[in-house]
Amino acid sequence: MSRIQERAWVRSVIAGDPLGVRVVCFPHSGGSGNAFGEWAAAVPPRVSLMAVQYPGRGDRFGEPPVDDVAAMAGCVAAELLRLPPGDHVLFGHSLGALVAYETALLLRDAGEEPLALCVSAALPPGCMNNQGVHLAPDDEFWATLCALGGIEPAVAENAELRDLLLPVIRSDLRAHATYRPRPGTCLLSCPVRGYYGAGDPLVEQTEMAGWGSVTSGGFTGAVRPGGHFHVATDVAGLVADVLSQGRK
Repeated sequence: MSRIQERAWVRSVIAGDPLGVRVVCFPHSGGSGNAFGEWAAAVPPRVSLMAVQYPGRGDRFGEPPVDDVAAMAGCVAAELLRLPPGDHVLFGHSLGALVAYETALLLRDAGEEPLALCVSAALPPGCMNNQGVHLAPDDEFWATLCALGGIEPAVAENAELRDLLLPVIRSDLRAHATYRPRPGTCLLSCPVRGYYGAGDPLVEQTEMAGWGSVTSGGFTGAVRPGGHFHVATDVAGLVADVLSQGRK
């Protein structure tokens, strides 16, 4: 595990009250912690905002990507558990939802179950569709990614950037495709909130309800405009909703 811990996995975006709520955000396949930079303006005082930085992007670009959800979660949980005990709300988008879920399990096992788990644009654990997407030829694979709307047009048209990003995104999607929940995993007891972006081509709204099977604490769902990358729409509203899930 030490091989993939060259730099910190969890980055502080806003350092709030050490005794207050910590919102920990997990990005999508190919995404970085910078994806949650706009959240800073919407987070109220006393709340800490943290973002996970996977290897292979940002200041960790020189590190090999990790294609194992459980390994990712193990690194994140270890860093969170080194902090003073506190209240966490975990938010994961797409691949990040699975990493957040596994992190929630590890925190629970250590006696620090999060106040809430918020999952976005992701099927329940082990239910990914099109599990061979990461095996497609480069041109087909890139076209599929661009069609989802998560890649800026200037990046989509830059062949050099494409060649740099493809290995990282393939690794992330391989992690997503090969992930399987651990047999015999006990249910979480915290509430789970699922966010569906209307028109998402990868997830059906009814399928999001399957996340209710991972907890005894209840599941609620929310529909938002913006498709698969709805997290870029009405950021303030999303942040407020996420924080409302963490109220005791």
